[in-house]
Amino acid sequence: MTPHHGVCTVFPILDEYEGIAVAKTERFSFDFGISRILAVAAISSSLAGCAGFIPLDAPDAVATHTNAALVTEPTTPLAYALMPVNPAVLQATNGFTDSSGKIFSRLPGGNYRDVTIGIGDIVTVTVYEAQAGGLFIPREAGVRPGNFVDIPRQQVDQSGNINIPYAGSIKVAGLTPRAVSNIIRERLKDRAIDPQAVVSVAEQRGNQISVLGEVNSPQRFPVDPGGIRLMGAIARAGGPKYPSYESTITIKREGRTYNESMSTIVHNPSEDVLLAPGDVVFLTRIPRVYMVFGSTPSPGSIGGTNNRRFSFENDNMSLAEAIAKAGGLDGNRADSKSIYVYRFEPKPLLERIGIDVSQFPTKTIPAVYKFDMSKPDGWFQADTFRMRDHDVISVAESPSTEFIKLMNPLNAASVNADNISSVVVNSK
Repeated sequence: MTPHHGVCTVFPILDEYEGIAVAKTERFSFDFGISRILAVAAISSSLAGCAGFIPLDAPDAVATHTNAALVTEPTTPLAYALMPVNPAVLQATNGFTDSSGKIFSRLPGGNYRDVTIGIGDIVTVTVYEAQAGGLFIPREAGVRPGNFVDIPRQQVDQSGNINIPYAGSIKVAGLTPRAVSNIIRERLKDRAIDPQAVVSVAEQRGNQISVLGEVNSPQRFPVDPGGIRLMGAIARAGGPKYPSYESTITIKREGRTYNESMSTIVHNPSEDVLLAPGDVVFLTRIPRVYMVFGSTPSPGSIGGTNNRRFSFENDNMSLAEAIAKAGGLDGNRADSKSIYVYRFEPKPLLERIGIDVSQFPTKTIPAVYKFDMSKPDGWFQADTFRMRDHDVISVAESPSTEFIKLMNPLNAASVNADNISSVVVNSK
């Protein structure tokens, strides 16, 4: 066959080699080795002309580069810190992992304990006098029982005020019922007989907290006297739908939002803060994940997991657990001396370890932790190393693997050549 330019030509090897065999019979005396060389050459030339013939699921590198309107110059490699793990490094990074995310305890306005009156609340006021014949109690005995008068319930207006007969308009929003009682008494003391006032909130409509999102019973409810803590509010809303290590809590307060993992609050009681009126608590399911690449079992071969992205199954997952969930190391390919964990670390952490970070202009530094799991202490370190959300694990290949990869197609080609040669010899 004659190959055409730009067209993939697949040689009908059997026919060609039958022709070759005839030619050999008539003209030459080829030995078995030359037949094998011709077979391999036929296969190679066939595959060389197949660009555009073999189906692809995406453009290859050549097509992508060739069709680009502009190709920019390659950038310099990203600078990163490579740190073989030792006890000092392990202690520093785990300490940061345990302390990260503690922000709720620093929220402004988190010491709310006294229930104050808010706009929209329904307020009741009762005024007492020491004896009859005063401002509110008539002199005639038997006209009415008791020495008090109930003022009709009022809703605190948009300006935060209520009206009390003979005391006028009183701004009550933001004050406690006890403080409002004192104001009413002061305004009536010159007109009533030793007046006393009792103020209470019949319905709280302004000082309320909302708990929404991934809870079993989203609710909006008033703040209890003495305040209510975050976990208590979530419990009142039926608790979270998902485990703590998959739940993220967002608190919206005074126009700002604050986020923290529920696991952090569970393990740090100081993060279980008192809520303030108007707070909105929102629970979101955000599973923490990590990725595993390199010389681990192929996706789908372990437990049917057909990817390399795995979710955390507890609050604190170690590197050893993470690798085990991915199927462990591939005994035929993995270099157990070179297990890497990629993540971004803050500058102060690396400075604490003793690394010179002056060459890094950013606040966070690409960091790579190296584990040698060919020794027992490497396994102990891996079982102690705390994983974080979106960590990347890379298991390097053994140096011999590249050689094996190179030899596999050559061996396959040799087997094919042997088969073709057998056909050629048998056709003589």
